Amino acid sequence: MPAEFKNEPLMDFNNEENRKKQSDALDQVLSQLGREHDLIIGTEKLKSGASFKSYNPSKKSDVIGTFQSANPEQAIHAIDVAAAAFEKWKRAPVQERANVLFRAAERLRARRFESNAWMILEAGKPWLEADADTAEAIDFCEFYGREALRYAERQPLTRIKSEDNELRYIPLGVGIVIPPWNFPCAILVGMTTASLAAGNTVILKPSSDTPATGAFFMSILQESGLPPGVVNYVTGSGASVGNLLVENPRTRFIAFTGSKEVGLHINETAARTQPGQIWIKRVIAEMGGKDFIIIDEDADLKEALEGVIVSAFGYQGQKCSACSRLIVHEKAYDSFIPMLADKAKGIKVGPATHPSNYMGPVINDKAMQSILRYIDIGKGEGRLVTGGRSLGEEGYFIEPTIFADVDPSATIAREEIFGPVLAVIKAKNFDDAVRIANDSEYGLTGSMYGRNRKHIDRAKDECHAGNFYINKKCTGAMVGVHPFGGFNMSGTDSKAGGRDYLLLFTQAKTVSEKI
Repeated sequence: MPAEFKNEPLMDFNNEENRKKQSDALDQVLSQLGREHDLIIGTEKLKSGASFKSYNPSKKSDVIGTFQSANPEQAIHAIDVAAAAFEKWKRAPVQERANVLFRAAERLRARRFESNAWMILEAGKPWLEADADTAEAIDFCEFYGREALRYAERQPLTRIKSEDNELRYIPLGVGIVIPPWNFPCAILVGMTTASLAAGNTVILKPSSDTPATGAFFMSILQESGLPPGVVNYVTGSGASVGNLLVENPRTRFIAFTGSKEVGLHINETAARTQPGQIWIKRVIAEMGGKDFIIIDEDADLKEALEGVIVSAFGYQGQKCSACSRLIVHEKAYDSFIPMLADKAKGIKVGPATHPSNYMGPVINDKAMQSILRYIDIGKGEGRLVTGGRSLGEEGYFIEPTIFADVDPSATIAREEIFGPVLAVIKAKNFDDAVRIANDSEYGLTGSMYGRNRKHIDRAKDECHAGNFYINKKCTGAMVGVHPFGGFNMSGTDSKAGGRDYLLLFTQAKTVSEKI
């Protein structure tokens, strides 16, 4: 049995050696930019005749790579190959499956700085955010490998003398994994390795904004001895191949992380039974958030300030868990707003390749224009405290932006913006703060800063969020420590990185033998 699971430590970039290794890895990856990448289906590397490019959001003229736009025939071929591979992979001993994941973790450790570099360049992740992404991916490999072994153990059942009874967790079949661009390594790796650990085969369709990071992980899997066809790398738009893969009657499950709109579309599409389909498809969906932090009247304001800044502006606010609603008790409001504004004004924004930049770019021009539209709306809904502008022309940079005196019913207080925009709302009292926090169609993360024990206990019971934190930030869930997933329109509450997660990728079979 492997050693007890422990989270991968984060890299200390104050260490000169680590900074040099990361800089060298960036140079190495920069030398590889512009290459053309093929589809990988089984043992084949395929071109499609149509392609698209991935760009560096810090310097939008830089082409990360050229990628194939898979056609419908290639998507069907991928399903054929994955279905054939499933017949062998589902019978692979659980230790063999777990060992592939453990080797993948080792390969990620060995290529950690390279993994970071791909995300720094392709996703605009600052150094610390990119490293946390890679560390989480390593955690997923280690954790789900151990979970596969645990699920394969003899399960506790009520025993009777005349029978030998077993509960076995068996795989589902061919799954479609559709990860997001904002955690292009961690979430991609998590959904893929959970599928593999359970004995399923996968068609991996990475985001078209970060396909190179997906290609990097495919190389990790190949180095780790994963048999061909167990994971198939298929790039292209949701309209061209995504819908086809979801609709196909041989698709058994879809693991998706992304927007509410796309998640609901996938759920609706998967729910329609196709001719020849003999199962109800399973959808594991992690969607959006409009996450909150409550600051109670007796909160430690300095501690709260640090948590709000990281939660709202870490990775440019482009996390489904990011704080976009700050709910402040009226007795703390006037003291806290100037502190918050001063701290935000000190945030350095610039290319993610520079380690001194706390905030990098937003992912693309479409995102930037959407965020700027919300900022324009916010100017009519609240008091602009700081920020509100785009910066520079080479990349998609936006200042950290804070609106105060926002009504809970305002557009910027209700709709997911997915950028560095924070709406601050004044609460009359703690009851009002909880009411405002829960007045949302989402329910992913939330946090509360305060010392009142009765208020803390009430918040634990009443704040409706899948991940709720006390006196700490609302981002940064750790594998095995904070199983992650939300309520309502935030998704299916999958609890990624938790002990229940592999249940979503398996089906339970009871075997009873008379003795």
